[in-house]
Amino acid sequence: MYEKTIKFIKELYGNQEFTPLSVPKFIGNEKKYLNECIDTTFVSSVGKFVDRFENDMAAYTGAKKAVVCVSGTNALHMAMMLVGVERGDEVLTQALTFIATCNAISYIGAHPVFIDVDKSTMGLSPDALKAWLENNAEIRNGQCYNKHTGHRVKACVPMHTFGHPVRIDEIANICAENHIELVEDAAESIGSKYKGIHTGLFGKIGALSFNGNKTITTGGGGMLLFMDEELGTLAKHLTTQAKVPHRWEFKHDHIGYNYRMPNINAALGCAQLEHLDEFIADKRATASAYAEYFKYVDDIEFFVEPENSFSNYWLNVVILKDCDAQQVFLQETNDNGVMTRPIWELMTRLPMFENCEHDGLKNTVWFADRVVNIPSSVKM
Repeated sequence: MYEKTIKFIKELYGNQEFTPLSVPKFIGNEKKYLNECIDTTFVSSVGKFVDRFENDMAAYTGAKKAVVCVSGTNALHMAMMLVGVERGDEVLTQALTFIATCNAISYIGAHPVFIDVDKSTMGLSPDALKAWLENNAEIRNGQCYNKHTGHRVKACVPMHTFGHPVRIDEIANICAENHIELVEDAAESIGSKYKGIHTGLFGKIGALSFNGNKTITTGGGGMLLFMDEELGTLAKHLTTQAKVPHRWEFKHDHIGYNYRMPNINAALGCAQLEHLDEFIADKRATASAYAEYFKYVDDIEFFVEPENSFSNYWLNVVILKDCDAQQVFLQETNDNGVMTRPIWELMTRLPMFENCEHDGLKNTVWFADRVVNIPSSVKM
């Protein structure tokens, strides 16, 4: 049924026997920088590449400060603690996300509340967010509360799905009006911009991921982005066990976390960042080729970047006509050496979160029953 599409994807990626979904590309100084770490013995959390990666990423994104972490999940966990999320609080987010978003909320003992996504972005809908707050929230003593559960609604965590920016400025305004802290899950959107501003800079804190399948990778790793330099300095302190600087004494002034990225991972990140713009240009060219091809394929829509956005096209998306077509497409592509996958299992369909409050999630369910990710690796 999908023979022509399988043939097109294989040809696009050079007719490999197996076409993976998304693999890293190493074309620069990766080995040079890694060897320097080994030769100097600075392979752990102290070393020049840690500071360099933070500084380079702050310069690239436009953040006032950037702080590396061991993973994107750690970055989200730290971000929510820094904005004051506490046990028993509620955090507004989307059910269409990777589980790390909700795991980070759960580490604190807070509860996710799931809000629907936009058809145009696949990310949290400001319209749905506003409607939920109007129907369920009230302001007491300068803080937002769920008037049905009595729990404080402390934060909102939208996710830029597959690298496509949400309508983040509208979400930021709604959060400000309702005394809710905004943390951006920008794990998938390194290099993506909304109205010319890099994702992760609209909220109080943004979180990036550098997992092995991301646009650039450190093997495993994450980063916090701040426009508040003082808050970023506190984050750097807390992620390194809150140790007070001293040449030999071990004094600590807060409960700290061992979330500091090792120098050897940061070295990989520095080398990858040197080619990020090339990688994104390559991925956008691939997306353009897909968009042109799928114009002429019945019952399959290629998802293009939203209005006012510059997307990194981390993972390319096609939308099938229904769930049955989705399953046939997945079966045929994977059987023929083209790796594809459905969208993540919705958070509300997992046992840990199936009883969490949500708003019906009409668009979310629509996407879950139709979306397939197709090969998206850098080809250069």
